Amino acid sequence: MKRIWSWAWRLLLGALIVLLLVPTLVPPFLDRIYYRGPVSGHYDGRHFFNPEGEQGTGGLQKSGLLGVALRLRRLDDKAPWPKHVATPHGHAAVVTDPKRMVVTWIGHSTVLVQSGGINILTDPIYAQHAGPWGRLGPSRVRDPGIAFADLPHIDLVLVSHDHWDHMDLPTLRRLWDRDHPLIVTSLGNDTILKSAGVPSVARDWGQKVAVRPGIIVTIERVHHWGSRWMKDRDRALWSGFAVTLPGGNLFFAGDTGPGDGSWQIEDARDGPYRLALIPIGAYQPRDVMSGNHIGPVEAVDAFQKLGAANALAVHWGTFKLSSEGINDPPNLLRATLAQRGIAPGRFRAMEVGVNWDVPPIR
Repeated sequence: MKRIWSWAWRLLLGALIVLLLVPTLVPPFLDRIYYRGPVSGHYDGRHFFNPEGEQGTGGLQKSGLLGVALRLRRLDDKAPWPKHVATPHGHAAVVTDPKRMVVTWIGHSTVLVQSGGINILTDPIYAQHAGPWGRLGPSRVRDPGIAFADLPHIDLVLVSHDHWDHMDLPTLRRLWDRDHPLIVTSLGNDTILKSAGVPSVARDWGQKVAVRPGIIVTIERVHHWGSRWMKDRDRALWSGFAVTLPGGNLFFAGDTGPGDGSWQIEDARDGPYRLALIPIGAYQPRDVMSGNHIGPVEAVDAFQKLGAANALAVHWGTFKLSSEGINDPPNLLRATLAQRGIAPGRFRAMEVGVNWDVPPIR
């Protein structure tokens, strides 16, 4: 069995190296310009960047090919995942009270939030693989908690950045064709969505999009990076979101590293948050992931700095993107909450398909 895993790893590593060589050989096809605009504190006229600096190991995108290969070798199978996790088949709640908030984790960073008379979906991905053409990239281990056909009418979609596990164009196209939701994203990502026939509204950090009276989306700063083909690195902006809702505000962090800790304090100004959606997975090994992803400990830091009343853990247990075990993120989250004296019911790591009636801010 070890020999089979060894050969499988070598084949995967070889394929990844070939994919990384392709952008070097044919840059005109893969280095694309998604946005043109004035220089700012996080845009140099060609690429976006984190204004506070990298603040940790930047990961694969900041290395040469040799560095990439060495880092990928660190993501070995010390904690193998199961091929499939049996999960319940969930259903969306029926929410008629605009001040009620019901949240359902569908998988990875895809979450259904029902509040304020609207249905919100974050970073929707229903693909079986988080990668190009629906065939490459990590395989889905957990089936979506709510089948696509069982989703309620979606009014608002939040797309945080252009990585394959967050911007799944076939899913977004299906949503657009079915429901014509308002799709809000950050600068440059609208160009990618448009190429798939998906209209969207793109804004810079700090800018707002009105959804309907009393409901406003604010684009928030987080610490990450963007790319779909490696060569197009940081051509589109990454972001989180704050959504003003009648029953209490929602925060969605998208995908983020801890940075210098300032984005959490800055984003807290658009609270208070009744609920924060915070990633807890893809954090090991830290010398590869520290600049790009927060783990459970940093997620609790963010939860406290944001001043959120409640939080739901996302970005774990769906696609194997790093070397921690499938259940390590929720286990470490529970341990961290206990160590800090925070009630576990306030920051939950739940199974997909389970509806949580989020309590109001007290």
